[in-house]
Amino acid sequence: MSKLVKKTCIVCPMGCHLEAEVSESGEILSVSGNTCKRGDAYIRDELTDPRRTLTSTVRLMGAKDDVCLPVKTSGGIPKAKLFEAMEYLKTVTVTAPVTRGDVICENFLGEGVDLVAGKTVS
Repeated sequence: MSKLVKKTCIVCPMGCHLEAEVSESGEILSVSGNTCKRGDAYIRDELTDPRRTLTSTVRLMGAKDDVCLPVKTSGGIPKAKLFEAMEYLKTVTVTAPVTRGDVICENFLGEGVDLVAGKTVS
């Protein structure tokens, strides 16, 4: 017996209402409701390996007015690792000057994405 999983695609502004038929073993049997290939890929990824781009702040030293530096991951990390990532960010301190896009942590949490600065601070 299979179950029907419904999701709204967030890849583009279309917001397609997707449906995936999933077997008891977790195999995706079919996908419908998507108007492009990205919707199909989105629901398959969401059901097998959901990832999120993390945006947050880290401690900043040596800047006149700022005490926190906005940062984000350059791509998605596993949704299950978001709390671990936030705990790790509590230990990160950056010293000014920093340029927007500078890599703060390479290969963040071993996930193949970088943590980058979201703001230029002198």
